[in-house]
Amino acid sequence: MNLYKLLARPVLFRLPSDRAHELTIRMVSSMNNFIPITGLTGLMYKTNTPSLHQKIWGLHFPSPVGLAAGFDKNGTTLNMMEKLGFGFVEVGSITADSSLGNPKPRSFRLVEDHSLINRMGLNNDGAKTIIKRLEKVSLNIPMGINIAKTHSPKISGQTALDDYKFSYDLAKPIADYITINISCPNTEEGKTFEDPETLNRLLNYLEVGTNSSDPPVLIKVSVDGEGDQLREIIEVSESFAVSGYIATNTSSNRENLTASANTIDQIGPGGLSGRAIRDKSTEKIRLISEVTKGEKTVVGVGGIFSADDAIEKIKAGADLLQIYTGMIYEGPGIVKRINEGIAKHLKSENLDHIYQLRK
Repeated sequence: MNLYKLLARPVLFRLPSDRAHELTIRMVSSMNNFIPITGLTGLMYKTNTPSLHQKIWGLHFPSPVGLAAGFDKNGTTLNMMEKLGFGFVEVGSITADSSLGNPKPRSFRLVEDHSLINRMGLNNDGAKTIIKRLEKVSLNIPMGINIAKTHSPKISGQTALDDYKFSYDLAKPIADYITINISCPNTEEGKTFEDPETLNRLLNYLEVGTNSSDPPVLIKVSVDGEGDQLREIIEVSESFAVSGYIATNTSSNRENLTASANTIDQIGPGGLSGRAIRDKSTEKIRLISEVTKGEKTVVGVGGIFSADDAIEKIKAGADLLQIYTGMIYEGPGIVKRINEGIAKHLKSENLDHIYQLRK
């Protein structure tokens, strides 16, 4: 029985989406360092299944399921996320300057579609404050830091490159990996760094791939780009020896929805996540895996609600997975259920390890 869906979700879903998320973050943050609570949470939710353990970039991932960027932008819940069974966590997006983000309301549920639309606007405490906070965090799982450009149209050209570099340089000493978010659809100016020429300048300015002691760098790509555009992004990224790709970010399109056109119009702009983008994100995973010949790590994110969803993305070429919207709808037990479901599938197929699903 899913007690979250039976008891907690009906209460949370009576609140506006923004309010529910803020309340959840505040509550979890307040318990994050309270050992009796985190210890009990670990006993309830953590699993230890050797067939799911992986070593990637020299890092140990005890579970393939990670927390996607966006859930914990400021890094205040990470101990609790580890106890929930996440195999890794990603903080952010963080930006050089702090930002309040877009005006509220800025997050909306599409319950019938098991999806969300958000236009948060890269709200975060700013790179300096967040990195200082993360320096005090001690985890037994990898921690990624997702960086983006500060939410302001006045920051462009060379200033935008400097903005990225400020966050990147601060993150390097403490991050197990760094994600460069080039595809956020909720920037104030509506632009991203997915243009190949612009991306080339960014990666060159950050000196990605020039120092072997730097943490692995991943590129987070859009779910909306056409195949040719994605191939160009990969070609540029590969010239800088990036370590992998996160597929995918949210969508600016409104495809695969049953919600009425009137509802969608009332919500307005924002990034669509959840079940509505599941198949499109899987297509992007498959394309990245094909173009890179399976030689680069792919993190699959977008519409993962069950072990079957997870397995589908792994078979498409994902090495690791991330969830956010799925946890909003399914609750904190989703990580354990997915891990147990993958392990059960491996056993039923007489497979010894998760990597065999990708063969």
